[in-house]
Amino acid sequence: MVDDIDNPVDNQVPGWHLALLLLAGFRELVDETHRRLAEQGHAGARPTHGFALQAIGGGATNAELATRLGVTKQAAAKTITSLEREGYVTRTNDTIDARRVIVRPTERGIQFLSLSATAFELAVAEWRARVGTDAVDQLGATLRGLGLTTGRFDLAAWSG
Repeated sequence: MVDDIDNPVDNQVPGWHLALLLLAGFRELVDETHRRLAEQGHAGARPTHGFALQAIGGGATNAELATRLGVTKQAAAKTITSLEREGYVTRTNDTIDARRVIVRPTERGIQFLSLSATAFELAVAEWRARVGTDAVDQLGATLRGLGLTTGRFDLAAWSG
């Protein structure tokens, strides 16, 4: 039973509302991280940039990036173009097969990932200050206990 959507009477949050709360938490962390990144010279950065740079790692082709992100090759190409426009990646011909183009992070891309990691830690630290370290740690432990994975998100197809 719920008397107010954010204050369940019996402490049980309806399933649909739990999903919205998890999404709101994700959005808050990402938005706060990107606010901090903008202050540090990365105003053009988008959430997909961080996910894509993580997936690119030391280097990847367009097809490899598409597979790693779980998106189409066209979506990966669009993301690469956006990353390149922001100065986060560069394209080079493969030294073994000149037909293959490898996308690699630039120094700016590596810096962005480092700043992003720090910004996420600061955003989580704000949560710890608001509800306590134990609560945030328990939330993480609970989500890990559910067996959730963070390796591959096909957000474009899922939300599209």
